[in-house]
Amino acid sequence: MTAPITLEPIQPIYHQQVGRLLAYLLHGKFRHLTSISSDELALFFELWLEQVPDLLGNRRMIALQGGKVVGTIAIKWSTQSSNSASKKRQKSPSWQSIHRFGRWNLFKIRIGLSLFDYKPQEGECYIADVVVHPDYRGQGVGKLLLRWAEQFMQQEPGVDRLSLYVSGKNLRARKLYEQLGFNVRSHENSLVWHWLFNEKEWSYMWRSLK
Repeated sequence: MTAPITLEPIQPIYHQQVGRLLAYLLHGKFRHLTSISSDELALFFELWLEQVPDLLGNRRMIALQGGKVVGTIAIKWSTQSSNSASKKRQKSPSWQSIHRFGRWNLFKIRIGLSLFDYKPQEGECYIADVVVHPDYRGQGVGKLLLRWAEQFMQQEPGVDRLSLYVSGKNLRARKLYEQLGFNVRSHENSLVWHWLFNEKEWSYMWRSLK
C-alpha cells in the first residue's frame, strides 16, 4: 500500500533532501554560471536553507511520502503589513558560513540567486520555486503543492493573485500552470539570462484568487 503524500512546513531535518531538490531544479541553469558539481550545489543549498531568514511573508512547504521529500514549494507575498514587519526583521544570510565553495564560485552563485530574487508587488503572492523529485513526476505532486499555495493565500488578507515565472523551454510546466488557471501576462527576453543561464525567454504568469 502506497503511503499518502502529506504537506508540512520545512524543518531542519529535511534541509538535505530539499537542498538536493533545489540542485536538481537549478543545476541545469547554474552549470552555465559555475563549475561546481550537482552534489556541491546540493550541499550549498542545504547550508543556504539554514541561513534563510524566517520572515513574515515567506513560506516553504514540503511534500512528504513515507518520510521522503518528494516535492517542495516556496512562496513570498507582499501586503502592507508584511512589508513593514519584514523591514524590521530582515536579516541577510551569512555567506561566510558557506565560504568552502570558493570565493569566485560563491560570487557567481550569489549573482545567480539575486537574479532569481523577484520582489512581489503589494497584493501579489509569488511562487519562487516549485520542484518535484524526478521519480515522482507525473503523479500530481506539483499540482498538490500549487493547490496548497492557492488555498493558503486565499486566507491571507490583502493578497489577490498568485504569480510565477516559467522558462520558455519548460512547456510541460507551463501546461500545468495553464490547467490551474494561470495566464501569461507578459513575455520577456534577456540577453543577460541567455548568457548566464542559457535561458533567454521567460513568461510571467498569474491567476486571480478572487
